[in-house]
Amino acid sequence: MENKLFGKPVITQEAMRRRIKSLGLKIARDYEEKDLLVIGVLKGAYVFFSDLTRAIPLPLEVDFFVVSRQKDKRRKDGVTVKIISDIASDLKGRDVLVVEDIVDSGHTVTFLKKEILKRKPSSLKFCTLLNKPDRRQVDVDVHYICFEIPNQYVVGYGLDYKNRYRNLPYIASLENVIAE
Repeated sequence: MENKLFGKPVITQEAMRRRIKSLGLKIARDYEEKDLLVIGVLKGAYVFFSDLTRAIPLPLEVDFFVVSRQKDKRRKDGVTVKIISDIASDLKGRDVLVVEDIVDSGHTVTFLKKEILKRKPSSLKFCTLLNKPDRRQVDVDVHYICFEIPNQYVVGYGLDYKNRYRNLPYIASLENVIAE
């Protein structure tokens, strides 16, 4: 069986490795002497989350949310976000960093911010592998961004199309993946 990966990289594995290492050191400086809890948003962030937490040279805890975002014509903003699987950690008084795969519309970040703040953390920040500001529908603060990308559908490194292509070791444009 041929070992073929699909699509041409939009962001290479090496570029991600370098940027994540740099971001991990910045986060470590920002959270030195703090009680850091890093929360991954599954499924999409699993690869980035794993690499990022290993790049943060601090003692930290990890936890995970599984969230679902769906179109909802009954809502004014047209989107419903809900928690499918909640975190187990107590957030009260903790410094929380939420790690996303991609921030585009801003709806998921807005939802998670509201939910987490109800649990009274000491601080709350967001980190994303990919930021897509051209798709933003809701203004959100993302404190740590690996890469800004244009408005194109991308897959790989945890991001999917119909639950496929998550295993690509780089970010590729979906058009390039399907064309091959």
